[in-house]
This record gives sequence, structure tokens and C-alpha cells, in this order.
Amino acid sequence: MPVATKPFAFICGDDDFLVSRRGHELFAEMSAGLADEFSREIVESAVQNLDELQAVVGRFRAAVQTLSLFGDRKAVWLKNVNFIADTVTGRSEGAKALVADLQALLESVDPAAVSVLVTACPVDRRRTEFKSLQKAGEFEYLGGEGTGEVLAGLATQEAKALGVSFTPGALEFLTAKINGNTRLALEETRKLAAYLGAKGGAITEELIRDLVPDFGEGDFFEPAEAFFSLDLAWTLEALKRYFFAGHNARPLLTSLQGRNRLMIQLRVLLDSGELRFGYGGLDKNAFESARHTYARHFGGLEEKSTFNLFTQNVWYLGKLGEKTKTLPLKRLIDFQTAFVDAFEELLQRGASEDEAVMRELTVRCLG
Repeated sequence: MPVATKPFAFICGDDDFLVSRRGHELFAEMSAGLADEFSREIVESAVQNLDELQAVVGRFRAAVQTLSLFGDRKAVWLKNVNFIADTVTGRSEGAKALVADLQALLESVDPAAVSVLVTACPVDRRRTEFKSLQKAGEFEYLGGEGTGEVLAGLATQEAKALGVSFTPGALEFLTAKINGNTRLALEETRKLAAYLGAKGGAITEELIRDLVPDFGEGDFFEPAEAFFSLDLAWTLEALKRYFFAGHNARPLLTSLQGRNRLMIQLRVLLDSGELRFGYGGLDKNAFESARHTYARHFGGLEEKSTFNLFTQNVWYLGKLGEKTKTLPLKRLIDFQTAFVDAFEELLQRGASEDEAVMRELTVRCLG
């Protein structure tokens, strides 16, 4: 690896999996060709209090100031830093003093003798310490804008290595189903490839729907997909599985209301000609034009919520838009009224009646 022009590399971001993955790649490059294992040192740096932070700074100081066994170049990784985040420990005056000492030490490193890598997640980008590290080191930030593209790229690369591929829309569907979790994107791609077997093949939306569970506070995809597909039998079966897994009605009802609100907005904009379909989904130029005209009425582009059509994923909106083709505006408004009635029933009848209320709602709307 060429000698760095700055004393250390600093990688941080929103996604701990992406930061860790990039850290392993870069540390392997930094330590390539070193004579012995003692020339490679990893200092675990996740701390809970000031005593632990002081110990980390001490171990790191010893690592960068001690020569390797054979006098060769060293590589040191300050891994999993969490004390430049917005935490109680990170905000304390004692921590700030220790981090200042650490910064001075990092900036004094001779990159010709010691290759230093710092990885951190999460970080508080407002802090002076963060800005100083960003300026002094070779800096990479992973996450924020473009995270979805990174996730899609990783999953596509993994699928190709396993001899499978995603059909159009399937990768976006997987991303939504796993709630944007990068690690799960790779794990679920491997699982789906294993299901397809040695002959390979294509990963479809249907396969993902059958084999990949919903993760995190997502959109409860199976019951929601079934409901808005207007399939009564599928929806009732999906509800049975949903409640068997121990869930309750309110999050699902919230998810249905959120989708329905977006579909009402889409139906109005499609009927008025403000939005239209193009190749592969919503026409992006028309969507950008509508966003420019109407986004300010929803709190701008910063306020992401189920009320704000213009901060949603365009692929996801295209999928919802396809469903509105069979759902006139009146029926969508009727659904919303039925959801409100179901919520009132949940309050009156108690938690033991959750499944019964949702099944009755489904029959009223789809029966």
C-alpha cells in the first residue's frame, strides 16, 4: 500500500456494518506485507465510561509508540470508536479532554512508520472533535444519501457471486422488506440463493414474499400487500400468521392507514395528470415536477412521514401507484374511514379482540 499523505485514515458513518466492512478492507491493505502478527494491532474502542476511555487512549498510545518486533512498519486499527457520538460519556468534559489528547497523538503519527485506521459509528458531525478528525485524516463517510444504492450494489454483487440474479423490482422489494438493513441484505440474498440451489436462477418478488420475514419497524409487508391486492383469502391467512407471531393490531392498522394515505395522494395526482407512469414505474420527471409544486405543503423535503408523499422512495410509490389503478378514490376514502372505525373498536373491545377486529375490518373492506 502506498504511504499515506495524512497521518491516519478516518472512516465513519450511519451504518455500522458498512463501516466495519470498509474498515476490514482498508486494514487488510494497510497491513499487507508486514513481517509478523505483532506488527498488526487492533484496539477495541467502544467505551461506556471515562475509565474505559482513558484505558483505550493508553492502549492506543502504546500501540503507535512501540516498535514492531523486527523494526518493520506497523498497522494499528482504533476500532469501533463511540465516544465522538452524542452520548453522556462523549459530552462530558473529561471525555473531551481525553479525545483532545487522542487527536494530538493521531496528528503526530508518522505514516511512513505506522499506518493508523480509525473507525467510528455513530458520530455526531456537529462536534468540534469530529470536524478536527475529518480535517486531519483521510476521511470517508458511509451512509446518509446513497445508502440504498450501496445496499443494492452489495446485494447485486453477492447475488452474482452466487450465480443468481434479481428480477426487476425484486431487489427494491427486498430492501423495503428488511427495512434497509445492510447486513440482512447480504444474509437474505445468500438464503434465497441457497433455496434456488446449484442451478441458480432468478430471485423474484414472490420468492422474497414467501421466504423473507419483515424486519424491524417496517411495513408489515405480507398483510399490507395482501390487503391492497384486494385478495380476501390471502389477507385472512396473512392475519392468522401475523397474530400467531405475537404481534398486536395497532402497528398493522397504522401501516395500513399510512399506505392508504399515500395511495389517496397518488390517486388524486394521477387522476389530475400531475403524475403518470413511464417505463418501469412512475415517470420521474413528472414526479420531480409535482414535488417542486406541492412538497412545501407537506413540510418540505426534510419532514419524512407517511403524510409526505414527496419524501418516499419513488420505486415504492410506483408499486403503490400500480395498485391504485384498481382502486378508485372513493374506495380508498372508504378504506380510511373503515380504519378509523376499526381503531375505535380496538379501544372499546380490548387487546384480546385484536385479531377479531382486524378480520372483521378485512371482510368489510374486501368481502
